[in-house]
Amino acid sequence: MSISAHESGKRQSDGAQISPVPRISVQAFCETAEVARVIEQAAEDRRMSKAHVKVHMGGVAAAVEAFRTAPTPNLIVLEFRVDRATLVAQLEELSEFCDSGTKVVVIGHENDIALYRDLVSRGVSDYIVAPLDILTFIQQVSNLYHLPGADALGRVIGVIGAKGGVGASCISHNLAWSISNVLDYQVVIADLDLPFGTAGLDFNQDPPQGMAEAVFSPDRLDSNFVDRLLSKCSETLSILAAPATIDKNYDLGETAFDPIIDLLRGAAPCAVLDIPHLWNGWTRRVLIGVDELVVVASPDLANLRNAKTLIDAMRSARPNDRPPRLVLNTVGVPRRPEIAVAEFAKAVELEPAAVIPFDPKLFGTAANNGQMLAEVEPSSKIVESFDDLGVALMGKTSARRQKKTLLGPLLERIVGKKAS
Repeated sequence: MSISAHESGKRQSDGAQISPVPRISVQAFCETAEVARVIEQAAEDRRMSKAHVKVHMGGVAAAVEAFRTAPTPNLIVLEFRVDRATLVAQLEELSEFCDSGTKVVVIGHENDIALYRDLVSRGVSDYIVAPLDILTFIQQVSNLYHLPGADALGRVIGVIGAKGGVGASCISHNLAWSISNVLDYQVVIADLDLPFGTAGLDFNQDPPQGMAEAVFSPDRLDSNFVDRLLSKCSETLSILAAPATIDKNYDLGETAFDPIIDLLRGAAPCAVLDIPHLWNGWTRRVLIGVDELVVVASPDLANLRNAKTLIDAMRSARPNDRPPRLVLNTVGVPRRPEIAVAEFAKAVELEPAAVIPFDPKLFGTAANNGQMLAEVEPSSKIVESFDDLGVALMGKTSARRQKKTLLGPLLERIVGKKAS
Protein backbone atom coordinates (compact mmCIF):
# COMPACT_ATOMS: atom_id res chain seq x y z
CA MET A 1 0.00 0.00 0.00
CA SER A 2 1.18 3.54 -0.69
CA ILE A 3 0.46 6.76 1.14
CA SER A 4 -1.26 9.81 -0.33
CA ALA A 5 -0.59 13.20 1.30
CA HIS A 6 -4.02 14.81 1.18
CA GLU A 7 -6.65 15.13 3.86
CA SER A 8 -9.69 12.95 4.09
CA GLY A 9 -13.33 13.86 4.65
CA LYS A 10 -16.42 14.65 2.64
CA ARG A 11 -15.81 17.53 0.20
CA GLN A 12 -18.08 19.08 -2.38
CA SER A 13 -16.23 19.81 -5.62
CA ASP A 14 -16.71 21.84 -8.75
CA GLY A 15 -17.04 19.00 -11.24
CA ALA A 16 -15.35 20.99 -14.01
CA GLN A 17 -12.21 21.29 -11.86
CA ILE A 18 -11.82 17.57 -11.13
CA SER A 19 -8.94 16.02 -13.05
CA PRO A 20 -9.95 12.97 -15.09
CA VAL A 21 -8.97 9.66 -13.51
CA PRO A 22 -6.26 7.85 -15.54
CA ARG A 23 -6.49 4.34 -16.96
CA ILE A 24 -6.50 2.36 -13.72
CA SER A 25 -8.27 -0.72 -12.41
CA VAL A 26 -10.44 -0.19 -9.33
CA GLN A 27 -12.17 -2.78 -7.17
CA ALA A 28 -14.51 -1.70 -4.40
CA PHE A 29 -15.73 -3.90 -1.55
CA CYS A 30 -18.77 -2.37 0.13
CA GLU A 31 -20.84 -3.07 3.21
CA THR A 32 -23.88 -0.93 2.37
CA ALA A 33 -25.99 -0.60 -0.76
CA GLU A 34 -25.79 3.21 -0.55
CA VAL A 35 -22.00 3.34 -0.89
CA ALA A 36 -22.03 0.67 -3.59
CA ARG A 37 -24.58 2.70 -5.55
CA VAL A 38 -22.48 5.87 -5.35
CA ILE A 39 -19.38 4.08 -6.63
CA GLU A 40 -21.31 2.42 -9.46
CA GLN A 41 -22.74 5.78 -10.53
CA ALA A 42 -19.31 7.41 -10.26
CA ALA A 43 -17.89 4.72 -12.55
CA GLU A 44 -20.30 5.90 -15.26
CA ASP A 45 -19.16 9.53 -15.02
CA ARG A 46 -17.10 10.95 -17.90
CA ARG A 47 -14.17 11.69 -15.56
CA MET A 48 -13.80 7.98 -14.85
CA SER A 49 -14.39 6.80 -18.42
CA LYS A 50 -10.81 5.49 -18.65
CA ALA A 51 -10.93 3.58 -15.36
CA HIS A 52 -12.12 -0.03 -15.09
CA VAL A 53 -14.29 -0.33 -11.97
CA LYS A 54 -15.81 -3.38 -10.30
CA VAL A 55 -18.03 -3.20 -7.21
CA HIS A 56 -18.42 -6.12 -4.79
CA MET A 57 -20.23 -6.54 -1.49
CA GLY A 58 -18.70 -7.98 1.66
CA GLY A 59 -16.33 -5.28 2.87
CA VAL A 60 -12.73 -5.86 3.95
CA ALA A 61 -13.23 -9.57 4.67
CA ALA A 62 -14.38 -10.17 1.08
CA ALA A 63 -11.35 -8.28 -0.22
CA VAL A 64 -8.98 -10.46 1.80
CA GLU A 65 -10.53 -13.61 0.38
CA ALA A 66 -10.58 -12.24 -3.18
CA PHE A 67 -6.89 -11.33 -3.28
CA ARG A 68 -5.49 -14.45 -1.64
CA THR A 69 -5.09 -15.95 -5.10
CA ALA A 70 -5.66 -12.98 -7.45
CA PRO A 71 -3.43 -9.99 -8.26
CA THR A 72 -4.53 -6.69 -6.72
CA PRO A 73 -5.72 -3.79 -8.91
CA ASN A 74 -4.28 -0.26 -8.95
CA LEU A 75 -6.82 0.86 -6.36
CA ILE A 76 -8.82 -1.00 -3.71
CA VAL A 77 -11.76 0.78 -2.06
CA LEU A 78 -12.95 -0.71 1.22
CA GLU A 79 -16.05 0.17 3.23
CA PHE A 80 -16.12 -1.06 6.82
CA ARG A 81 -18.74 -1.29 9.60
CA VAL A 82 -16.67 -3.40 12.02
CA ASP A 83 -14.86 -2.15 15.14
CA ARG A 84 -11.42 -0.54 14.82
CA ALA A 85 -9.45 -3.52 16.11
CA THR A 86 -11.11 -5.87 13.61
CA LEU A 87 -10.51 -3.39 10.79
CA VAL A 88 -6.82 -3.06 11.60
CA ALA A 89 -6.42 -6.84 11.77
CA GLN A 90 -8.16 -7.29 8.40
CA LEU A 91 -6.02 -4.57 6.80
CA GLU A 92 -2.86 -6.18 8.12
CA GLU A 93 -3.96 -9.47 6.57
CA LEU A 94 -4.85 -7.76 3.29
CA SER A 95 -1.45 -6.04 3.14
CA GLU A 96 0.18 -9.47 2.84
CA PHE A 97 -1.48 -9.95 -0.56
CA CYS A 98 -1.24 -6.39 -1.94
CA ASP A 99 1.05 -5.92 -4.91
CA SER A 100 3.58 -3.11 -4.91
CA GLY A 101 1.97 0.17 -6.01
CA THR A 102 -1.59 -0.77 -5.06
CA LYS A 103 -3.39 2.06 -3.29
CA VAL A 104 -6.07 1.49 -0.65
CA VAL A 105 -8.90 3.87 0.25
CA VAL A 106 -11.07 3.16 3.28
CA ILE A 107 -14.65 4.41 3.61
CA GLY A 108 -15.95 4.60 7.18
CA HIS A 109 -18.93 5.98 9.04
CA GLU A 110 -17.08 7.84 11.80
CA ASN A 111 -15.49 11.29 11.46
CA ASP A 112 -12.47 10.28 13.55
CA ILE A 113 -9.16 12.05 12.90
CA ALA A 114 -7.31 9.62 15.17
CA LEU A 115 -8.55 6.71 13.07
CA TYR A 116 -7.52 8.55 9.91
CA ARG A 117 -3.99 9.08 11.19
CA ASP A 118 -3.74 5.47 12.34
CA LEU A 119 -4.83 4.19 8.91
CA VAL A 120 -2.45 6.47 7.03
CA SER A 121 0.42 5.37 9.25
CA ARG A 122 -0.36 1.80 8.20
CA GLY A 123 -0.14 2.65 4.50
CA VAL A 124 -3.77 3.46 3.66
CA SER A 125 -3.92 6.17 1.00
CA ASP A 126 -7.06 7.91 2.27
CA TYR A 127 -9.96 7.67 4.67
CA ILE A 128 -13.35 8.99 3.49
CA VAL A 129 -16.34 9.53 5.75
CA ALA A 130 -19.73 8.29 4.52
CA PRO A 131 -22.24 9.34 3.36
CA LEU A 132 -20.48 10.60 0.24
CA ASP A 133 -21.68 11.92 -3.09
CA ILE A 134 -20.54 11.01 -6.59
CA LEU A 135 -18.30 14.01 -7.23
CA THR A 136 -16.64 13.73 -3.82
CA PHE A 137 -15.71 10.13 -4.52
CA ILE A 138 -14.35 10.97 -7.98
CA GLN A 139 -12.39 13.90 -6.51
CA GLN A 140 -10.79 11.63 -3.93
CA VAL A 141 -9.77 9.04 -6.52
CA SER A 142 -8.49 11.76 -8.85
CA ASN A 143 -6.40 13.29 -6.07
CA LEU A 144 -4.57 10.00 -5.56
CA TYR A 145 -3.16 10.20 -9.09
CA HIS A 146 -2.40 13.91 -9.29
CA LEU A 147 0.36 15.12 -7.03
CA PRO A 148 -0.45 17.92 -4.56
CA GLY A 149 0.98 21.24 -5.70
CA ALA A 150 0.96 20.29 -9.36
CA ASP A 151 -0.53 22.73 -11.83
CA ALA A 152 -4.28 22.37 -12.11
CA LEU A 153 -5.62 21.00 -15.34
CA GLY A 154 -7.08 23.52 -17.70
CA ARG A 155 -10.79 23.83 -18.43
CA VAL A 156 -11.97 22.43 -21.78
CA ILE A 157 -14.96 24.19 -23.34
CA GLY A 158 -16.77 22.62 -26.30
CA VAL A 159 -18.91 24.67 -28.69
CA ILE A 160 -21.24 23.04 -31.21
CA GLY A 161 -24.11 24.24 -33.37
CA ALA A 162 -27.55 22.71 -33.08
CA LYS A 163 -27.69 23.03 -36.87
CA GLY A 164 -25.19 23.82 -39.60
CA GLY A 165 -24.71 27.50 -40.38
CA VAL A 166 -25.81 28.93 -37.03
CA GLY A 167 -22.45 30.57 -36.36
CA ALA A 168 -21.04 28.18 -33.77
CA SER A 169 -17.48 28.66 -35.03
CA CYS A 170 -17.81 32.43 -34.85
CA ILE A 171 -19.20 32.11 -31.33
CA SER A 172 -16.38 29.80 -30.21
CA HIS A 173 -13.63 32.04 -31.61
CA ASN A 174 -15.01 35.25 -30.10
CA LEU A 175 -15.65 33.46 -26.82
CA ALA A 176 -12.02 32.33 -26.67
CA TRP A 177 -10.89 35.88 -27.49
CA SER A 178 -12.97 37.25 -24.60
CA ILE A 179 -11.61 34.71 -22.10
CA SER A 180 -8.03 35.47 -23.12
CA ASN A 181 -8.50 39.25 -22.92
CA VAL A 182 -10.92 39.77 -20.03
CA LEU A 183 -9.39 37.17 -17.71
CA ASP A 184 -5.86 37.40 -19.16
CA TYR A 185 -5.71 33.60 -19.50
CA GLN A 186 -3.66 31.66 -21.98
CA VAL A 187 -6.28 30.13 -24.31
CA VAL A 188 -5.98 27.63 -27.16
CA ILE A 189 -8.63 27.28 -29.85
CA ALA A 190 -8.72 23.78 -31.34
CA ASP A 191 -10.55 23.55 -34.66
CA LEU A 192 -11.92 20.00 -34.93
CA ASP A 193 -13.59 20.58 -38.33
CA LEU A 194 -10.68 19.19 -40.34
CA PRO A 195 -12.13 19.58 -43.88
CA PHE A 196 -13.92 22.93 -43.50
CA GLY A 197 -12.63 24.63 -40.33
CA THR A 198 -12.56 28.44 -40.27
CA ALA A 199 -10.26 29.28 -37.33
CA GLY A 200 -7.45 30.21 -39.69
CA LEU A 201 -9.73 32.51 -41.71
CA ASP A 202 -11.28 34.18 -38.68
CA PHE A 203 -7.87 35.08 -37.28
CA ASN A 204 -6.28 35.88 -40.65
CA GLN A 205 -3.78 33.04 -40.19
CA ASP A 206 -2.51 30.43 -42.63
CA PRO A 207 -0.45 28.03 -40.51
CA PRO A 208 1.32 25.26 -42.44
CA GLN A 209 0.61 22.73 -39.66
CA GLY A 210 -2.15 22.24 -37.14
CA MET A 211 -4.83 19.86 -35.96
CA ALA A 212 -4.37 17.24 -38.69
CA GLU A 213 -0.73 16.69 -37.71
CA ALA A 214 -1.76 16.26 -34.08
CA VAL A 215 -4.55 13.79 -34.88
CA PHE A 216 -2.60 11.67 -37.35
CA SER A 217 0.64 11.58 -35.31
CA PRO A 218 -0.48 10.53 -31.81
CA ASP A 219 2.84 8.79 -31.17
CA ARG A 220 4.68 12.12 -31.56
CA LEU A 221 2.41 14.11 -29.29
CA ASP A 222 4.09 15.98 -26.48
CA SER A 223 4.09 19.58 -25.29
CA ASN A 224 6.97 20.58 -27.59
CA PHE A 225 5.28 19.07 -30.65
CA VAL A 226 2.02 20.87 -29.87
CA ASP A 227 3.87 24.16 -29.34
CA ARG A 228 5.23 23.87 -32.87
CA LEU A 229 1.74 23.27 -34.25
CA LEU A 230 0.15 26.27 -32.51
CA SER A 231 -0.27 29.53 -34.37
CA LYS A 232 -0.08 32.57 -32.08
CA CYS A 233 -2.84 35.17 -32.54
CA SER A 234 -2.03 37.35 -29.52
CA GLU A 235 0.02 37.23 -26.35
CA THR A 236 -2.66 35.10 -24.70
CA LEU A 237 -4.41 33.33 -27.60
CA SER A 238 -3.23 30.58 -29.94
CA ILE A 239 -5.02 28.38 -32.47
CA LEU A 240 -4.62 24.80 -33.54
CA ALA A 241 -6.05 25.27 -37.01
CA ALA A 242 -7.75 22.74 -39.24
CA PRO A 243 -6.18 22.04 -42.68
CA ALA A 244 -9.49 22.94 -44.39
CA THR A 245 -8.72 20.64 -47.31
CA ILE A 246 -10.60 17.68 -48.76
CA ASP A 247 -7.69 15.85 -50.35
CA LYS A 248 -8.21 12.94 -47.94
CA ASN A 249 -11.04 11.21 -46.09
CA TYR A 250 -11.29 12.07 -42.42
CA ASP A 251 -12.81 8.82 -41.21
CA LEU A 252 -11.67 9.18 -37.62
CA GLY A 253 -12.00 6.66 -34.82
CA GLU A 254 -13.94 7.32 -31.65
CA THR A 255 -10.83 8.19 -29.63
CA ALA A 256 -9.02 10.12 -32.38
CA PHE A 257 -9.02 13.43 -30.49
CA ASP A 258 -8.40 12.01 -26.99
CA PRO A 259 -4.59 12.43 -26.97
CA ILE A 260 -4.57 16.03 -28.18
CA ILE A 261 -7.42 17.10 -25.86
CA ASP A 262 -5.67 15.50 -22.87
CA LEU A 263 -2.49 17.36 -23.80
CA LEU A 264 -4.29 20.68 -24.26
CA ARG A 265 -5.98 20.23 -20.88
CA GLY A 266 -2.58 20.34 -19.23
CA ALA A 267 -1.00 22.88 -21.57
CA ALA A 268 -3.21 25.93 -20.98
CA PRO A 269 -5.76 27.20 -18.44
CA CYS A 270 -8.43 27.08 -21.13
CA ALA A 271 -8.95 25.19 -24.39
CA VAL A 272 -11.96 26.01 -26.59
CA LEU A 273 -12.99 23.23 -28.97
CA ASP A 274 -14.72 24.31 -32.18
CA ILE A 275 -16.77 21.16 -32.82
CA PRO A 276 -18.44 20.67 -36.23
CA HIS A 277 -22.14 19.87 -36.57
CA LEU A 278 -21.75 16.09 -36.97
CA TRP A 279 -22.94 13.06 -35.09
CA ASN A 280 -20.58 10.11 -34.92
CA GLY A 281 -18.47 8.27 -32.37
CA TRP A 282 -15.79 10.90 -31.89
CA THR A 283 -18.11 13.92 -31.72
CA ARG A 284 -20.27 12.23 -29.09
CA ARG A 285 -17.17 11.29 -27.08
CA VAL A 286 -15.77 14.83 -27.28
CA LEU A 287 -19.10 16.40 -26.27
CA ILE A 288 -19.43 14.11 -23.25
CA GLY A 289 -15.82 14.65 -22.20
CA VAL A 290 -15.60 18.46 -22.12
CA ASP A 291 -15.82 20.38 -18.86
CA GLU A 292 -18.32 22.92 -20.20
CA LEU A 293 -20.55 22.57 -23.26
CA VAL A 294 -22.08 25.41 -25.30
CA VAL A 295 -24.89 24.70 -27.77
CA VAL A 296 -25.46 27.45 -30.36
CA ALA A 297 -28.85 27.75 -32.07
CA SER A 298 -30.94 30.16 -34.12
CA PRO A 299 -34.60 30.79 -33.20
CA ASP A 300 -36.35 28.55 -35.73
CA LEU A 301 -38.11 25.18 -35.57
CA ALA A 302 -35.28 22.97 -36.86
CA ASN A 303 -32.84 24.53 -34.40
CA LEU A 304 -35.35 24.09 -31.58
CA ARG A 305 -35.79 20.40 -32.33
CA ASN A 306 -32.05 19.76 -32.69
CA ALA A 307 -31.12 21.82 -29.65
CA LYS A 308 -33.60 19.96 -27.45
CA THR A 309 -32.39 16.59 -28.77
CA LEU A 310 -28.76 17.49 -28.12
CA ILE A 311 -29.33 19.09 -24.72
CA ASP A 312 -31.46 16.17 -23.50
CA ALA A 313 -28.85 13.67 -24.70
CA MET A 314 -26.07 15.53 -22.88
CA ARG A 315 -28.10 15.83 -19.70
CA SER A 316 -28.50 12.06 -19.74
CA ALA A 317 -24.86 11.33 -20.63
CA ARG A 318 -23.45 13.91 -18.17
CA PRO A 319 -25.68 13.56 -15.07
CA ASN A 320 -23.08 15.01 -12.70
CA ASP A 321 -22.27 18.09 -14.78
CA ARG A 322 -23.99 21.38 -15.32
CA PRO A 323 -26.43 21.31 -18.24
CA PRO A 324 -25.11 22.72 -21.53
CA ARG A 325 -25.13 26.49 -21.96
CA LEU A 326 -27.51 27.66 -24.66
CA VAL A 327 -26.56 30.57 -26.92
CA LEU A 328 -29.21 31.94 -29.26
CA ASN A 329 -27.52 33.57 -32.25
CA THR A 330 -28.77 35.88 -35.04
CA VAL A 331 -31.89 36.85 -33.13
CA GLY A 332 -34.06 39.55 -34.68
CA VAL A 333 -33.49 39.12 -38.41
CA PRO A 334 -35.86 41.61 -40.13
CA ARG A 335 -39.00 40.08 -41.64
CA ARG A 336 -37.96 36.56 -40.60
CA PRO A 337 -40.54 34.65 -38.52
CA GLU A 338 -38.80 33.54 -35.32
CA ILE A 339 -39.57 31.57 -32.21
CA ALA A 340 -39.58 33.93 -29.24
CA VAL A 341 -36.64 33.57 -26.86
CA ALA A 342 -38.95 32.75 -23.93
CA GLU A 343 -40.74 30.05 -25.91
CA PHE A 344 -37.44 28.56 -27.11
CA ALA A 345 -36.14 28.46 -23.54
CA LYS A 346 -39.33 26.84 -22.24
CA ALA A 347 -39.22 24.12 -24.92
CA VAL A 348 -35.59 23.12 -24.22
CA GLU A 349 -36.00 23.69 -20.44
CA LEU A 350 -32.94 25.92 -20.38
CA GLU A 351 -32.55 29.67 -20.11
CA PRO A 352 -30.12 31.08 -22.71
CA ALA A 353 -26.71 32.00 -21.36
CA ALA A 354 -26.47 34.63 -24.09
CA VAL A 355 -28.74 36.07 -26.77
CA ILE A 356 -26.77 37.47 -29.73
CA PRO A 357 -28.76 39.89 -31.91
CA PHE A 358 -28.57 40.01 -35.70
CA ASP A 359 -25.87 42.57 -36.63
CA PRO A 360 -24.70 41.90 -40.20
CA LYS A 361 -22.43 44.96 -40.35
CA LEU A 362 -20.43 44.08 -37.23
CA PHE A 363 -20.16 40.35 -37.97
CA GLY A 364 -19.54 40.86 -41.69
CA THR A 365 -16.77 43.40 -41.13
CA ALA A 366 -15.03 41.17 -38.60
CA ALA A 367 -15.28 38.10 -40.85
CA ASN A 368 -14.01 39.86 -43.97
CA ASN A 369 -11.10 41.46 -42.10
CA GLY A 370 -10.06 38.32 -40.21
CA GLN A 371 -10.77 40.06 -36.89
CA MET A 372 -12.71 39.42 -33.73
CA LEU A 373 -15.78 41.47 -32.85
CA ALA A 374 -13.93 43.15 -29.97
CA GLU A 375 -11.30 44.41 -32.41
CA VAL A 376 -13.92 45.97 -34.68
CA GLU A 377 -16.24 47.44 -32.04
CA PRO A 378 -14.92 46.91 -28.49
CA SER A 379 -17.79 48.84 -26.84
CA SER A 380 -20.51 46.70 -28.43
CA LYS A 381 -23.12 45.08 -26.19
CA ILE A 382 -22.52 41.86 -28.13
CA VAL A 383 -18.86 41.90 -27.06
CA GLU A 384 -20.00 42.40 -23.47
CA SER A 385 -22.23 39.32 -23.81
CA PHE A 386 -19.21 37.24 -24.89
CA ASP A 387 -17.19 38.61 -21.97
CA ASP A 388 -19.90 37.64 -19.47
CA LEU A 389 -20.31 34.17 -20.99
CA GLY A 390 -16.57 33.54 -20.93
CA VAL A 391 -16.33 34.58 -17.29
CA ALA A 392 -19.20 32.25 -16.37
CA LEU A 393 -17.72 29.32 -18.27
CA MET A 394 -14.42 29.74 -16.45
CA GLY A 395 -16.18 29.64 -13.08
CA LYS A 396 -15.59 33.31 -12.24
CA THR A 397 -18.13 35.77 -10.89
CA SER A 398 -17.52 38.95 -12.86
CA ALA A 399 -15.47 40.40 -15.68
CA ARG A 400 -12.72 42.82 -14.70
CA ARG A 401 -13.77 45.68 -16.93
CA GLN A 402 -12.20 49.11 -16.50
CA LYS A 403 -14.68 51.91 -17.03
CA LYS A 404 -13.61 54.63 -19.44
CA THR A 405 -13.57 58.20 -18.08
CA LEU A 406 -12.91 61.57 -19.62
CA LEU A 407 -9.66 61.82 -17.67
CA GLY A 408 -8.52 58.34 -18.66
CA PRO A 409 -6.34 59.30 -21.67
CA LEU A 410 -4.76 62.18 -19.69
CA LEU A 411 -3.97 59.92 -16.72
CA GLU A 412 -2.46 57.31 -19.04
CA ARG A 413 -0.13 59.94 -20.54
CA ILE A 414 0.89 61.18 -17.08
CA VAL A 415 1.65 57.62 -15.91
CA GLY A 416 3.59 56.98 -19.12
CA LYS A 417 5.74 60.09 -18.61
CA LYS A 418 6.50 59.13 -15.00
CA ALA A 419 7.50 55.63 -16.07
CA SER A 420 9.88 56.96 -18.69
